Amino acid sequence: MDVFGYLLHGFSVALTLNNLFLALVGAFLGTLFGALPGLGPANGVAILIPIAFSLGLGPIGSLILLTSVYYGAMYGGRISSILLNIPGDEPAMMTCLDGYPMAQKGKAGEALSLSGIASFLGGFISTCGLVLVAPQLVKIALLFGPAEYFALYVMAFATLGGITTKNQAKSLFASAFGLAIAMIGSDSQTGAERFTFGNIHLYDGIDFLIAIVGLFAISEVFVFIEASKKDGSVKKVKEIGRILPNFKILVKSVGTVIRSSIIGFIAGVLPGAGASLGSFLAYTVEKNISDPAGKSFGKGDPKGVIAPEVGNNAAAGGALVPMLSLGVPGSGTTAVLLAILLQLNITPGPLLFKNNPDVVWGLIAALFIANFMLLALNIPLVGLFTRVLMIPTKILMPVIAMISIIGIYGLSGSTFDVMLTVAFGFLGWVFRKLEVPLVPIILGILLGNEMEVNLRRALQISDGDWSILFGSPLSITLWIIAIVGLLLPVVVGKRLKKKMVMR
Repeated sequence: MDVFGYLLHGFSVALTLNNLFLALVGAFLGTLFGALPGLGPANGVAILIPIAFSLGLGPIGSLILLTSVYYGAMYGGRISSILLNIPGDEPAMMTCLDGYPMAQKGKAGEALSLSGIASFLGGFISTCGLVLVAPQLVKIALLFGPAEYFALYVMAFATLGGITTKNQAKSLFASAFGLAIAMIGSDSQTGAERFTFGNIHLYDGIDFLIAIVGLFAISEVFVFIEASKKDGSVKKVKEIGRILPNFKILVKSVGTVIRSSIIGFIAGVLPGAGASLGSFLAYTVEKNISDPAGKSFGKGDPKGVIAPEVGNNAAAGGALVPMLSLGVPGSGTTAVLLAILLQLNITPGPLLFKNNPDVVWGLIAALFIANFMLLALNIPLVGLFTRVLMIPTKILMPVIAMISIIGIYGLSGSTFDVMLTVAFGFLGWVFRKLEVPLVPIILGILLGNEMEVNLRRALQISDGDWSILFGSPLSITLWIIAIVGLLLPVVVGKRLKKKMVMR
C-alpha cells in the first residue's frame, strides 16, 4: 500500500462520530488555550492529558483530542497578539508587529480573519509535508543501531535550546536535570535502587506525566498568581469590527503563503528550531521581499500578519515529523505528545508506521480534519474566543489547578503523586523565574532511559570499546550536527534573539 492508500485508511479511522467529536472538542479547547496569554499549546495539552486518560479514550482517541488541542492553540495564539499586543505564546510574538497596528486602525476583525486563514493554510500545507516526508525519514531511521540512536539523543539535547535560546548553559543544565530525574527508580538491568532515598513511592521512578503536568500546568498557576492584579480587573479588548477578510489581499499573498510554509515546515523539522524561529524567519523574509524600504511592515501590513501565522503553523506540522519517524520531538509540545505515546505503550520511531498504522495514519488524517474545523470555528466564532480574554485570572487559574490535580489523582489514586505534581509545579515556577527552559527537562525524563539502554547496548556489542559511538558515517554526521547545534546559539543566538525582541 502506498502513502495515499495509507492516508485513505487513516481517514476511515478518523471519520467516525466519536473521533470527529474529539477533534472538534480539541480544536475548540485548543483555540481557547491559545487565546489566553501565557498558556500556549504545551500547557494546553498538558492540562488535558489527565482528562484524556481518565476518560479511557484509547490511543487513537487520546491522540486525536490532544493533537487537535495542539493545532488549535497554534491558531488561538494570534487573538491576544492582535487585540492586546500580548502574544498568546512565543511563536505569536511576530504577529503583534502588524496585527496590533491593524487593530488600532479599526481592522481587528480583518486581521483576525486573515490570520485564521493563514493559520489554516500553514497547517494544511505542513500536514501534507508530514505525509510526504515522514515515511521517507523512516527509511533512514531503519539504518540506526544503538550507537546511532545514542548520538541522535545527544543531538536532540544539544540542539533543543535552538538558536533563539537566551542561555545555552541553562538549557544544558535543564537537560542534565531531566536525565537525573530519569535515573530515579530501579535500574532496568541490575535492579539496583537509584536515588530513591528509601522511599517506596520512588521505586518505579517518577511518571513523566506528573512532571509534565506539574512543570507546565501547575507552574502556570503560580505564574498567574504572582502576576495577577489584586483587584481581578479584566483586560480591555478592542472592538472586532468587520470580520470578513479582504480576498484581494489573499490573492496577492499567494507567494507569501508558499514561502512562509516552506520556511516554517523546515524550521519545525529541524531539532531545536521550532515555531518561534519559523515565525521570525517567515516574517523577516517576507519583509525583505515585499517591503525592503520598511514603509508598511510594522505599521499594519496584512502580509505582516499572514507570513508569521503561516510560518508558525507550518512549523507545528513539521515538528511532528521527527517525533513520529525518529521518536525525537521537534518542539516543546511534541515532547509532551511523545510522552502521551509512551504512556499508551506506543513507541515512536521507524517501526511506528509498520506496527501501528491505524494510530499514525488516523492521527495524520485527524490533523487534516482538525484544520478544516479550526477554519470553520475561527472565522464565525472569533467574537466568542475574544471574550475569553476577559475572564478574570482569579476564576481561570483555580479551574486549571483543579483539572490538573483531579486528573493526576484519577490516573494513579496516589496522594503522593499529587504532592509530587505540586512540587514540580513550584520547581517549574522557580525555573521560569530563573529563565531555565522547561522543555529540556521533559526531554531528559522522556529519553533518559532509552539513552542509557542504547549506550549500554552499544558498549556490549563493542566489548566496552567507546569508539563504536563514532564508528559509522551516520553517527559521525549526528555528532557533527550536535556540536554545531550546541555552539551555534553561542555564536548567533543572542544576536537573533535581540532582533526578534526589537521587531
